[in-house]
Amino acid sequence: MTKTRDLNTGRHVVFELYVHLVFVTKYRRAVITARVRESLRSRMEKICCDFEADLLEFDGEDDHVHLLVKYPPKVQLSKLVNSLKGASSRVIRQMDYPEVTRSLWGDAFWSPSYCAVSCGGAPLEVVKQYIQDQRKPKAP
Repeated sequence: MTKTRDLNTGRHVVFELYVHLVFVTKYRRAVITARVRESLRSRMEKICCDFEADLLEFDGEDDHVHLLVKYPPKVQLSKLVNSLKGASSRVIRQMDYPEVTRSLWGDAFWSPSYCAVSCGGAPLEVVKQYIQDQRKPKAP
């Protein structure tokens, strides 16, 4: 994979894919302390690397985290999310942090839902206008 300007290229593809992900803790419990957040960041960076993706930004509050991920088109977003949530949950549970075990029971750390928003590039209105203008005659 080579990089041209802001676009990545593969053998048969040119791409620039970004997603903003939000994961919420189970029952919206405020269990993400500074050390839990750092453990989550570390694990999620490794998972992204395994998927040939980049974790560009990571932060959050006591009950949720935000991620900005740049990923290749061969990655199924749902599989990336499943790995991010599953592996990070296992690691946090294995760490046996008192702030987590005190507020969450069972094996789950994350709520089963998530938010994924595509981002980057031109605003939708600009893209719509570009597509609408494709068949219009060009000015001489």
